[in-house]
Amino acid sequence: MSKSTGKIRIAFVSVAVALAGLAAAGPAAAAVRTSPAAVAQAQQPAVPVDFVDRPATALTADGKHHKVTVTYRNDTAADRAVAPQLLLESPDAGPFLTPSDVLVEQRTADGCWQPVQTASQTGTLFTDLPSAQHTLHPGETLTRTYRITVLNPQAQGTVQPRVALYS
Repeated sequence: MSKSTGKIRIAFVSVAVALAGLAAAGPAAAAVRTSPAAVAQAQQPAVPVDFVDRPATALTADGKHHKVTVTYRNDTAADRAVAPQLLLESPDAGPFLTPSDVLVEQRTADGCWQPVQTASQTGTLFTDLPSAQHTLHPGETLTRTYRITVLNPQAQGTVQPRVALYS
């Protein structure tokens, strides 16, 4: 047998083995394939079905730390996805708040303060809902404590804590 015939035979065997492997994996790969609708749904964040507003307070521009606690108890018989959120609302006539006007922090489980990013839309700063989402079992209570420091002495507005409820 010549070297070229041996190389062709090895190449043929290699291709045959690869095709056999693909044929064997085909049904297994098809079994784990997800529909395009399932992929699209998994990529879209959950949308709240309702909000529970908590009492609003003035946004105090005195340079001090002001604590805001958001509490929600799941009084239903089923698990409930919830997300605490702070809205920092500008006055209707402006000036509108910007993220650099305030420092928003959340108390961690070990008692430290961790900065919370805010986004802005139509004069309102808000904390992110998807990253704050939490599942409460029946009878459980969620409590989150935030600390707000106004960095811009000209900033005005209100702090509106709320809890987003998911279906």
